[in-house]
Amino acid sequence: MNLGKLIRLNRLFSHPSGRLCSVAVDHLLGYAHGMPPGLRHIKTTLAAVVAGEPDAVTMHKGIAASAWIPYAGAIPLIVQSTMARPDDSARQQAATPEDAVRLGADAFAVAAFVRGPTEADYLRVVADCVREAARFEIPVICHIYPREVATGKILFTPEDIAWAARCAVEMGTDVVKVPYCGDVQAYAQIVADSPVPVVAAGGPQTKTLRQALAMMGEVVESGARGATIGRNIWGFGQITAAVQAFKSVIHDGKTADEALALAGLTSHVAAEV
Repeated sequence: MNLGKLIRLNRLFSHPSGRLCSVAVDHLLGYAHGMPPGLRHIKTTLAAVVAGEPDAVTMHKGIAASAWIPYAGAIPLIVQSTMARPDDSARQQAATPEDAVRLGADAFAVAAFVRGPTEADYLRVVADCVREAARFEIPVICHIYPREVATGKILFTPEDIAWAARCAVEMGTDVVKVPYCGDVQAYAQIVADSPVPVVAAGGPQTKTLRQALAMMGEVVESGARGATIGRNIWGFGQITAAVQAFKSVIHDGKTADEALALAGLTSHVAAEV
């Protein structure tokens, strides 16, 4: 690994815990209908997220160029490049590694869905992104999900998630982001089998913030290198407190209840859709 890529990766994983607690606001193009409030009011959301001091924030290039200016250099930026849905109703690349470098990003994200007839097409795009990113020494984070094409349903079985993680590794990505399978031992095996860091996806929005934090405690227990959380942060009314709670679990090993208390929240706080 050359120095440029190492510097950028070290910024992302700079916390003494060695883990990453990042926030993603790159979901809008993945929704077929509607604009959740946390994404609609993006300037307000970004201000609240940054106040919680996450390790990085992931967004599309247009939001970075238009709304990230007040926070330039304060927190590492990850530029998402893919606009896609699990049922393949949308599947295009919106940014290149050069775009990410020009925006000052520390990493380039590419999403892929595996299982189904378009699996190889997604992986070819990932491989192309890795090849181009190498010219600029910018790390590639692959957000990869096994899915059922007909329904667009994400699959959470350990075997499917292990397959997704291995596909991303085979394409040469530097960090793999995959869903948590719900089983600590099974996820620990997926993490152990990967020669590159594995971070967990924040998952579907839970009924309560406590549930999301408890799941994140299992992710940490598995040995994963952290997580990138979206809906379970910007879908919650007190965004800054939610970021702080996730940091307590991921970096400090706190339980869900301890994290809620430290963030000034009650143990029965509901996540807002």
